[in-house]
Amino acid sequence: MTHRLRRRIGFEIELMAPPGASRRTLAEDLAGRCGGSVRPVWHHDSEPSLVPGLGRFLTLTQGFEVLRADGSPLCTLVDDVTLVDGLDPRQPPPPGWFRVLTDDARLLNLLAVHCDPGGELGEVLDVAARLWGTEVGRHGVIRRLDDRSGATIALAAPQGSGRERPCEIITPPLATGHHDALEELLAPARELGFTVPHEAAVHLHLDGAPFRAPEALANVVRLFAWWREPLRLLLATNPACRRLAPLPEQLVTAVTGRPTTADLRKAAAAGGLGKYFDVNLTQVLTDTPRRDTVEIRILPGAVEAGPIVDRAALVELLLERCLDPEPVPVAPAGPDAAISGLMELAADALARRSS
Repeated sequence: MTHRLRRRIGFEIELMAPPGASRRTLAEDLAGRCGGSVRPVWHHDSEPSLVPGLGRFLTLTQGFEVLRADGSPLCTLVDDVTLVDGLDPRQPPPPGWFRVLTDDARLLNLLAVHCDPGGELGEVLDVAARLWGTEVGRHGVIRRLDDRSGATIALAAPQGSGRERPCEIITPPLATGHHDALEELLAPARELGFTVPHEAAVHLHLDGAPFRAPEALANVVRLFAWWREPLRLLLATNPACRRLAPLPEQLVTAVTGRPTTADLRKAAAAGGLGKYFDVNLTQVLTDTPRRDTVEIRILPGAVEAGPIVDRAALVELLLERCLDPEPVPVAPAGPDAAISGLMELAADALARRSS
């Protein structure tokens, strides 16, 4: 039996379409079930570059927003570059799937506005080319947009083999009925043969405002640093999941005392804190967040709502304990004692909730 969640939470659930299907398949199925519609969208990401001296390309890949009949968002389905197991690089990409690449975030944002994710590879850079007063060049299957000096602005290329199959379901923030809302998405996915990828994770986005207070933020750091291994054991974190890392040493050292917000921001900057840690705190460590959330990244993949909601309920309680100004203690030695300690922290938060 699943536990009831009380906070607004947005979910990101990584799945894999079966061969011959894609995230577009699921998008169209979901829209058909609710009498809604599908809108192509761009998903921003990055991938390693084979160009000497260029560490990575910033990319726009094709995703799909599913809208209900009244126009409200049901979910968005996008690629996730960490999902690669089981994809055959020898298979040619299916027609109609492509990506746009550049090396500058500002150019990427401009291209996202002027390039049509529902268009064709041969035409996707044409509107952007008019901004620079040039024409799009063709190099085999690649389209290249240069400025008037010959400097390359962007490339458009066929999507890599199998890249239509990874499918990250992104929900809007859910305030109530979390289990049923997730099953509305996952039951059709199961029927279509979608599975949990080898590298899969589930991410939770909780409203960041309560965790901006330095006492609460320091407790979140203590929880995910001092209790890292017991948390991963209790939540069954996927060892094959990529883009996870322990919080930076500088930030962990800062919470041994009673740090201020300025102290925490300085320590986070010194440690190179970014998105791809066990918990993503970047948005609550800035005054200008793009999405004001705390993102929990260590839940394992799943294609059923029950396990997702159960684990999310435990995380919710542990985060509520972090809102208590009393510092979260250091984890006891030994995995059994540490897991018992986590359950005691959650029980304490549940008792406070009920009082």
